[in-house]
Amino acid sequence: MSVTDHVLGFVRGDRQADRVVPPTGYSARLTVFTAAAMAFLAVFAMALSLAAGRLADRWSDALARSSTIRISAPVAELEAQTWAVLTVLEQTPGVDNARALTDEEQRALLEPWFGPDLPVADLPIPRLVEVVETADGYDAEGLRQRLAAEAPGAVLDDHTRWRRPLVQAAHRLRLLGWVAIGLILASTAAMITLAAGSALAANQSVIKVMRLVGAQDDYIAGAFVRRFTLRALIGAAVGTLIGMIAVALLPRAGDEEAFLTGLGFAGLHWLWPLTVPLLAAVTAFWATRIAAFRTLGGLR
Repeated sequence: MSVTDHVLGFVRGDRQADRVVPPTGYSARLTVFTAAAMAFLAVFAMALSLAAGRLADRWSDALARSSTIRISAPVAELEAQTWAVLTVLEQTPGVDNARALTDEEQRALLEPWFGPDLPVADLPIPRLVEVVETADGYDAEGLRQRLAAEAPGAVLDDHTRWRRPLVQAAHRLRLLGWVAIGLILASTAAMITLAAGSALAANQSVIKVMRLVGAQDDYIAGAFVRRFTLRALIGAAVGTLIGMIAVALLPRAGDEEAFLTGLGFAGLHWLWPLTVPLLAAVTAFWATRIAAFRTLGGLR
């Protein structure tokens, strides 16, 4: 018998065996609701994990290819040192382009902290030079030595100090999302185990009669496993659908590429939530099977 035949036989089930499991009631509602709620949460945990992964890649790529040179010098020497820095950068292999930020751009950078009326021209604020490197990159140590010789007031910041903790935080957030999915599956297994045990205990008299007429534990347990697995599959499918709709309705990422507005699925990542009902069904299958045989063993 092929795998397809086994699956179809499992879905169709056995009418006589199915009579052991109540089609409605507390355990049925609990199983469906638990599977739906946990699937809904799993979709959001998956969206969080995948969004964190994209964020880590974006931060790593953006910060790795950009750097800043800070020029601190007396006003009389500032322009000369700025031109010296730009000249050095033009001659540095691995630098794609470089430009000095204008007073308006520096004011915009400082505005969130000091307000819009900051007199940049009257304050001894260092001049900032933005550097964008090529894919191959440049020799940071060699550039620092050239800057020290040509423009003593220039300091290179290649963003390594900022990039590493940001990327690490995003990677840990992604890991936290997958851990949350694992905990959700474990909680689902625990709830379904309790529901299956409750249904088995409530049908002790029927199980005893079936044993008297020759039914084996495999036959009885199979009915419970089938019914609870299908309930979990249906509930998880509903919860997954609602979760995907909710994620789709979240604000999309704009030009600022903020994390919260980028929380969601992109491209083929939309296929990942479709695995949630299957994982819920597998979890329910084994949780119910273990609970059924343990309970049936205690009813002897």
